[in-house]
Amino acid sequence: MSQPTDLHPTTVVFDLGNVLIGWDQTGPLADELTRDEWNAFAAEADFGTLNTLADRGVPITEVVARAAESDPRHGEIVAAYYDSFDRSLTGPIQGMAEVVAELKASEIRLLGLSNWSAETFHHAPKVAPAINELEDIVVSGREKLIKPDAEIFHLLSRRFDLVPEQTVFVDDLQANIDAANQLGFVGLLFTGAQQLRNDLHALGLLGSPANVEN
Repeated sequence: MSQPTDLHPTTVVFDLGNVLIGWDQTGPLADELTRDEWNAFAAEADFGTLNTLADRGVPITEVVARAAESDPRHGEIVAAYYDSFDRSLTGPIQGMAEVVAELKASEIRLLGLSNWSAETFHHAPKVAPAINELEDIVVSGREKLIKPDAEIFHLLSRRFDLVPEQTVFVDDLQANIDAANQLGFVGLLFTGAQQLRNDLHALGLLGSPANVEN
């Protein structure tokens, strides 16, 4: 968490993947590849880089073509992954729908900032309805910008007229929290709903977490 600010927070910005909604990249091909087999493929094909390209707004057809350059089988697997992308989404993160509802009831402004392909994003609100409770969401694939690049945070601030020092940013990756903190946001590293409740209580955004179960 960044240094406390004298300005009272008025807005909470949520990352989505593994904050409001679970994501497991082994899910789409679970019937064909074991977790170990998927992990071996992901390392060999550099799936992390391919996934980041999609998050940056590169069309999935181009991502598949990029994967196939080194091995046609890689292209087939990546194509199958995106064809069944909805199976990578494991459901709402436990306890987070309640956190969103309580913040909204307190008239805290709620937004999203997610690294996500524009072509697959439509699956997310169906799986984790709390996403629909957010006022709006900046999706990296639509903007062709990606966390932790500073420019996507600048875009967020401009679009929604945010004061970073009054804006809490919640993400499960430390690199993204570090980037937000450097720009003046109040960064909270997400490790679970109960820890987030504790952090939001410390900022005066939620009541006492003592009697709340995760």
